[in-house]
Amino acid sequence: MLTSMEKPQTQSSPIVIESPIADPGPLGLAAFAVTTFILSLNNAKITAPELAQLFVPLALFYGGLTQLLAGMWEFKKNNTFGATAFSTYGAFWLALGALKVMENLKIVTYGSSGKTGVGVFLIAFAIFTLYMWVATFRINWALFTVFTLLEIAFVLLILADLGFITSEAGGYVGLATAAGAWYVSAAGVLNPLYKRILLPLGPRN
Repeated sequence: MLTSMEKPQTQSSPIVIESPIADPGPLGLAAFAVTTFILSLNNAKITAPELAQLFVPLALFYGGLTQLLAGMWEFKKNNTFGATAFSTYGAFWLALGALKVMENLKIVTYGSSGKTGVGVFLIAFAIFTLYMWVATFRINWALFTVFTLLEIAFVLLILADLGFITSEAGGYVGLATAAGAWYVSAAGVLNPLYKRILLPLGPRN
């Protein structure tokens, strides 16, 4: 009797070879880092106010579309955390960029409630970031650090948009968040390429 592992092959039974795909994680992290970096420069008041619009095309195409695509490929790799994180933050940047475009075109107007509206928008993503931060407890120290900084940045920017503090503190924490995301992205590119740990991530599990 044939077991399930000993099925005879016939011409009508095609051999399916699953082709591996590259890790989309470093791309998604780089897209997140660059867009966060540019916006945080403005929040920290390091760049001139008129350069604030630089983040809009990045939010739409790199932080937004590219990160969303990375999230879709994480589904292919059966990585629920990566798929959920990249898809959500990609959509976050797309929504934020679209919001700016619609404001500039006068399609939507918020009047004196504009800053409060952005604060409410950020609250929703701070809640999402909180439970994704908990998930990083089981991944590695580097990603845990990135999500810790991101949650702090969200809280500080929410307070700024609600009028309790200025945006500088959130901007500087955002810059640290971008640096952490770049580090994890670089590790994902360099460690496999050199076949050794050039940039340690510090596994936690």
